[in-house]
Amino acid sequence: MRLGMLGRKVGMTQIFNKEGETIPVTLLKIGPCTITQIKKNYDNKNINVQIGYEYTNPNKLKKPILGHLKKNRLPCFKYLKEYQIMDISNLEVGKIINIKKLKIGSYINISGYSIGKGFSGYQKRHHFSRGPMSHGSKNHRQPGSIGAGTTPGRVFPGKKMAGRMGNKKVTIRNLKIININTEKSLLTIKGSVPGKNGSIIYIYNK
Repeated sequence: MRLGMLGRKVGMTQIFNKEGETIPVTLLKIGPCTITQIKKNYDNKNINVQIGYEYTNPNKLKKPILGHLKKNRLPCFKYLKEYQIMDISNLEVGKIINIKKLKIGSYINISGYSIGKGFSGYQKRHHFSRGPMSHGSKNHRQPGSIGAGTTPGRVFPGKKMAGRMGNKKVTIRNLKIININTEKSLLTIKGSVPGKNGSIIYIYNK
């Protein structure tokens, strides 16, 4: 696995190719990120590389993180993320990484937290069908029976019912890079990306 980067989702739009077809794309502002730590694992061959993204006020950081950054003479970062890689050639603490090494047409994986929908009913959350809407029906949006009676006398864990929807980590693989703007650190990705506009995302490729 190659070293990944952090960024923010800017928003969605659409572009047209040479044939006049519409392509839905997502704009991402990626990096620049700084390597804050390189830690070797003696149990396996993988190496943990920590990167920092987005400068912040030192007063907003906790003391352990602040001491960790000061020890390596690094600026204060709001977000820290660790990646496991096999090769650390040409990598050192304090090196800045950006999107210059990415290529148009290549594929990357993007992880982020989906938009939270709050407490949702079983129809919206699990796409269940509704009850009859005729006069006299008392089961329009009710879940109905949720378990057997005497045996087993309980509801099994994992039953699809109403509950919190969204706000979960989602990874979308093999998203194609349409365009790269190195001056503004912008990536144009074909398709959708989890999260709302302005949310933090993680990109990496294998």
